[in-house]
Amino acid sequence: MRILVISKYASPPAFASSSSRLFHLCSEFRKMGNSVLLITSDSNHFTNYPKTKKIYNRGLYNNVPFEWIKTLKYYKTASLLRLLSWFDFEIKLFFSPSVYRFKPEIVIVSSLSLLTILYGIYIKIRFKSFLVFEVRDIWPLTLVEEGGFSKWNPLVLMLGWVEKIGYKYSDLIVGTMPKLDLHVIKILGYSKPFHYSPLGFDPNDYEFQDIYKVNEFRSRYPEGKEIVGYAGSLGLSNGLDPFIDAIKLMSADKQLHFVILGDGDLKNVYKNKLSNCTNVTFLNRVKQSDVKYFLASCDLLYLSTNQSRIWNYGQSMNKIVEYMLSAKPILASYTGYPTMINDSNCGRYFNGNDSMVIMSEIYKIMSLGNIERERMGAKGREWMRINRTYSKLAEQYIQVINSRLNCNANISI
Repeated sequence: MRILVISKYASPPAFASSSSRLFHLCSEFRKMGNSVLLITSDSNHFTNYPKTKKIYNRGLYNNVPFEWIKTLKYYKTASLLRLLSWFDFEIKLFFSPSVYRFKPEIVIVSSLSLLTILYGIYIKIRFKSFLVFEVRDIWPLTLVEEGGFSKWNPLVLMLGWVEKIGYKYSDLIVGTMPKLDLHVIKILGYSKPFHYSPLGFDPNDYEFQDIYKVNEFRSRYPEGKEIVGYAGSLGLSNGLDPFIDAIKLMSADKQLHFVILGDGDLKNVYKNKLSNCTNVTFLNRVKQSDVKYFLASCDLLYLSTNQSRIWNYGQSMNKIVEYMLSAKPILASYTGYPTMINDSNCGRYFNGNDSMVIMSEIYKIMSLGNIERERMGAKGREWMRINRTYSKLAEQYIQVINSRLNCNANISI
């Protein structure tokens, strides 16, 4: 099959600190004998594309042909420039020479940008292609729940219309969250063919464990302490305020030490709040490839989310993938649809809006002892190796597409 994959943020590993999920899937699609073309852009502010005057640029990486489109740059996630870069990408898509030469049989449009689905519908009509609408972030619901936008905001209304059109005219809807199909029913009033394709990992990225790097992280912490770690952004959407309060409550504990790795708008606020506490260390963001060494240096890993309707449909967080692969027990403040952590029994979800509750949950897991905690963490890694390799996810993806193609053929007969 000729498979066209379009995503504004699916950066090749040659230009990114870590390869994207879609790039891994494209590589696996190729190994299965399919022709693949990936189209992306250079406006992702976490990547480093070469400077060029050309709008359409071709490349080949790991046997995956890709085209990256030179688009308007932005440097802040929440900015008008980011929105304008969406429109710039969509307009230039329509003039991409590669697509018309490729003549795709399958088109996979992966958000974000949500607007790309309109181009996907155009390609479906022009080439009679099978259209897959892949949703990684539920927009415009995210704008309302996380961004505080009114449901009557013109941007929200416009994106809501695009979302509905995308669901309606797609042949298959794919979600990286397990219950997206319930959201689709809510938007359309009826169900559509749906496939859950979560985030995964490449086992080659975890074959070698650099003990030196693990010990280098460990050397930054006080000796003889149990380490509770957090890795990620430090912003409003991360729901860390109760955790910070819990650290302050536990400042007199001589056995525990907290380490927070990452940057964000609230980092200085948290550092000031804990300035008199000796039980916490703040580390700056490191390369994505080094995060696994930080996680391996901890004894317990913590994550949190704000309460939001978005989580009713499940989560698709890279952080949980990284946490589980570290083989460390996980404590997650999360009130949405539970998956992965509870499926593998490598930790626990709880409602952590109260710092006293967080403190209690930390003590519960730490009281299990080293051997029991090691067993708990190991379950997460083993579950990931069985269920979440990109080779397995790609195989499932293609199986579902073939199944739907056969159904459509039978209907047409």
